[in-house]
Amino acid sequence: MSMMWTVKVVSLGVVGLSLSVELLSWLLRRLRTGRTLNEVLFFPSEMACVEHIFTPSSPHSCLCPLPHGVETSFSRFLRRILSATSSLDLCVFAFSNMDLSRAVLALHSRGVTIRVLTDKDYAAITGSQIGVLRKAGICARCDVGSVYMHHKFALVDGRLLITGSLNWTLTAVQSNVENVIVTDEPDLVQPFIKEFHRLWVHNDPARYLHSSDQKPAHSTTRTLH
Repeated sequence: MSMMWTVKVVSLGVVGLSLSVELLSWLLRRLRTGRTLNEVLFFPSEMACVEHIFTPSSPHSCLCPLPHGVETSFSRFLRRILSATSSLDLCVFAFSNMDLSRAVLALHSRGVTIRVLTDKDYAAITGSQIGVLRKAGICARCDVGSVYMHHKFALVDGRLLITGSLNWTLTAVQSNVENVIVTDEPDLVQPFIKEFHRLWVHNDPARYLHSSDQKPAHSTTRTLH
């Protein structure tokens, strides 16, 4: 009888140990996969070649005079944008930086769904990349209100938020004192997802044209800074 009891106790101990090991492994996996990303980038960024980010298979193909293989705030910013695998929602006041335009076009060519919201006055100035994106087949909407659409944020795959003071311009990247925060904190990402959706629906051209048929037309003049 005592022998049977001993066997049962030992068996239960082995099962308990096995479950404890599995639980510990599960907790460790959760800790690894559940680690929150919080990154801060400051600008102006050091000038360096970013060709290796676009063509990682041939890192020494560029012969430009800029430093190569240097990690900068802008290169990290580019990598975060290019990490998109399913979607990129971009809400930005000014978009004239050609490297960032190249990144968005590269994502589009990979089949990533891209939506762009921007300010209607800035979209029309010389150097704006909005026309280039539209020509490539990317859906870009401009605000229909009388105030500036002054947001500067991007949502990568609906899970990563990139936001701060940085406009998507060469001047902002190379000359201005700016900041960018990158995070996947759900409590921060979700409000921006809701804000993008609200603005996307509000600035639907079909809705705007429909409402303009019902009301007298009027124009509002804004001055760019």
